[in-house]
Amino acid sequence: MIFGIDRLLADPALLGQLKGRRVALLAHPASVTADLTHSIDALIAAGVTISAAFGPQHGMKGDLQDNMMESPDYRDPVHGFPVFSLYGEVRRPRDDWMETFDVILVDLQDLGCRIYTYVTTLLYVLESSARHGKSVWVLDRPNPAGRPVEGLTLLPGYESFVGAGPMPMRHGLTMGELGHWFIDHFRLAVEYRVVEMHGYDPEAAPGFGWPLGQREWINPSPNAPNLSMARCYAGTVMLEGATLSEGRGTTRPLELFGAPDIDARAVIAEMHALASDWLGGCVLRDMWFQPTFHKHVGQLCSGVQIHVEGPHYGHHAFMPWRVQALGFKAIRRLYPNYDLWRDFPYEYAFDRLPIDTINGGPGLRIWVDDPEAAPGDLDALTRPDEAAWMEARRPHLIY
Repeated sequence: MIFGIDRLLADPALLGQLKGRRVALLAHPASVTADLTHSIDALIAAGVTISAAFGPQHGMKGDLQDNMMESPDYRDPVHGFPVFSLYGEVRRPRDDWMETFDVILVDLQDLGCRIYTYVTTLLYVLESSARHGKSVWVLDRPNPAGRPVEGLTLLPGYESFVGAGPMPMRHGLTMGELGHWFIDHFRLAVEYRVVEMHGYDPEAAPGFGWPLGQREWINPSPNAPNLSMARCYAGTVMLEGATLSEGRGTTRPLELFGAPDIDARAVIAEMHALASDWLGGCVLRDMWFQPTFHKHVGQLCSGVQIHVEGPHYGHHAFMPWRVQALGFKAIRRLYPNYDLWRDFPYEYAFDRLPIDTINGGPGLRIWVDDPEAAPGDLDALTRPDEAAWMEARRPHLIY
């Protein structure tokens, strides 16, 4: 499998189209070539004139662990060009920043989940480039979560930095494909191209979107340490809106959930009793963990780890959003008065609960909190949204 950055560097005709143009790069620590050279260094070595760079959430350096930790602007210490933060004082490129380049290369490793903010950053760059007459090239990378689709569609009025548009939680597109959908959906007049991957087959085992054994995994954000996390993330990210720990402050963040005051073994049993058919393709294991920072820091937590590797993983059977929804429902049934939902301005959305911002609407929370609501009721809400998205994305599939 050849990623977009490697195709660009290997193709004199493609590189020639950047000759004489001021080029910006939107990147992060996972923006590397096959030999692990950072894309900035590789492009400069290939003769590309880099006039500016942009860093998304967690910064170009990927050094900021938690959400809502802003990165500053700075100058590249090696090459001297400005590095502008798209997760600092602003989320959208400033007008004066747009005058520092002619074409922007977007080389971001995504996780295939609407809430992962690189998706929204891509939209904002496309919108700004349309206004300023700039070209956008996406150097495409795999979606490690593959093609499956899951979750409720974001509702009008629930747009946020973790909700760029009306798509479900797990969208099943690459960044290059998402760019095509954004341009079509928002009717953007922008010069856009995708430097496509070669050899990308999202249905091929064992990676189903990620080239296992061919490419190193590099954290695209600090709490994305491996492929298992990427597979679980469309469900476990909802824990950011809950009082349960998602494993931040452990070595397996966003692959588990738990708290000091739950019985994980009882939670797993309740999950199976409620909807065992939602638990295919993975194994749930009760375990213990003690976060070194973040929620429940220093406290021993009873936890559930979601195993999605080796012989336990079934790519098309695994439904991470439903697995986590079921975890919430089991806790609500076992502990009816449990203080489950956090209340703070998550990603700068001040007028709603974080769990609703994360899900792009209140449907999931209402289902969890309704003692009469059964798994089939959530399926009845969600299946039409998932089917509609499958059709909406179809014209934009490249691979």
